[in-house]
Amino acid sequence: QVQLVESGGGLVQAGESLRLSCAASGSIFSFATMGWYRQAPEKQRELVAFITSSGRTNYADSLKGRFTISRDNAKNTVYLQLNSLKPEDTAVYYCHAVGMNYWGQGTQVTVSS
Repeated sequence: QVQLVESGGGLVQAGESLRLSCAASGSIFSFATMGWYRQAPEKQRELVAFITSSGRTNYADSLKGRFTISRDNAKNTVYLQLNSLKPEDTAVYYCHAVGMNYWGQGTQVTVSS
């Protein structure tokens, strides 16, 4: 059984930062590509970034430079650093084991103007 548990969301003002965490249980983390996705109200879920087991990263073009994904394999945790947040970043952010049917429950990020 694999569980992904996100944390770190909240309400911030535009320009502030947040750090999201996703803790994984089970045996998949060390070899899984992990991704962060987000879904804003009335919009489709979209990829934010992913990181491979070896640490290679990829970002949505529109978010490069503001968001940073990282992982700590010893802690079975993947992180998403959100900087210079904008109101349009408001969404539920989900952690996902890419290529596997494992998703977290999501953590809400709300950015006020």
